[in-house]
Amino acid sequence: MKRVLVTGGAGFLGSHLCERLLADGHDVLCVDNYFTGTKRNVAHLMGNPMFELMRHDVTFPLYVEVDEIYNLACPASPIHYQFDPVQTTKTSVHGAINMLGLAKRVRAKILQASTSEVYGDPQIHPQTEDYWGHVNPIGLRSCYDEGKRCAETLFFDYYRQHELRIKVARIFNTYGPRMHPNDGRVVSNFIVQALRSEPITLYGDGSQTRSFCYVDDLVDGLIRLMSSADSTTGPINLGNPCEFTIAELAELVKDATNSSSPINFKPLPSDDPRQRQPNIAQARETLGWTPRIALRDGLTRTVAYFDQLLREATVA
Repeated sequence: MKRVLVTGGAGFLGSHLCERLLADGHDVLCVDNYFTGTKRNVAHLMGNPMFELMRHDVTFPLYVEVDEIYNLACPASPIHYQFDPVQTTKTSVHGAINMLGLAKRVRAKILQASTSEVYGDPQIHPQTEDYWGHVNPIGLRSCYDEGKRCAETLFFDYYRQHELRIKVARIFNTYGPRMHPNDGRVVSNFIVQALRSEPITLYGDGSQTRSFCYVDDLVDGLIRLMSSADSTTGPINLGNPCEFTIAELAELVKDATNSSSPINFKPLPSDDPRQRQPNIAQARETLGWTPRIALRDGLTRTVAYFDQLLREATVA
C-alpha cells in the first residue's frame, strides 16, 4: 500500500485516477480547489476509509507525507483556462514548483500531467515526443500551452539538479463520464447538444482531426508510467492514435444519441490546432500500453452518463 496524492483529484481525470488507485489498494489523498472539479465526482469514494478529500489550491505550498504524487491540477478546457489566464499559468508553474518541492522534501516519486498542447499547431504528424512544438507564446491559448511547457522544464530541472524521480505524461484528447457538461470540449459539447436536440456546433469545416482516448485507458497509462523504472522519465505520449475528423465525431455522436440535430458551422477559434494525433510507439515499447476501448464503445458509455446527468438536472 502506498500513500498517493492526486492534485486535481475531484476533476474528470483525477476522480477516475483516485477510483483506480483505491481499487489497487492504496491510501489516496485527493486535493482540489473545485474550480473545475466537483465533490460530486468523488462522492461515491467518501465512504472508503482509505480516501481523504482536501480543499487546497496548489499555487500555495502543501505539507503532507506521501510516497507518490500525481500532479493533475489545472483547468484543461479552453473555456475554463481562458477565464482567468493568469491563474492558469500560476497553477501550472507555481503548482509544479510547490509539488516538486513537496516531492523533494519527502522523497516521493512525482508525475506531471502534461498535454499534447505543448506541440501547439503541429508541423509534423503524428506527433512524437522529440518534436519541440509550434506554439504561439502570446495567444489566447498560451496561458495553458506555455504553462504546461514550463512545468515540464521545471520537472526536468529538478530531475537533473536534485535527482528527483519524475514522470511526464503528455495527455491527448481524453473523454468519458464525469466530463464537465459546460467545458467547451468537443465530445461533451456534441453529446449535450445532441441529447437536447439542439444544433451541433462545429467550428471550421469539420476537417480538423483529433484522436480520442477513453478515460479508463488513459488512467491505466498513467499508472503504468508511475510504476515504470526510475530511468523512464518521459515525456511519453498517452492517447489513442486512431484519428477522426470532427465531422466524423459529430456523426458518431448523433448515432450514439439517436439524435436528428442539425450541424451548425462556426468560424475556427484562434490558434486551434488543425491536427492532433499521438505517436505512441514509446508507450507501447516502454509501458506495454495500448488503448483498448474503441471510440464508438466509449461514446456509448459517455452518452449514458450525460443522459443521466441531464435527466437529474431536469428533475431538480
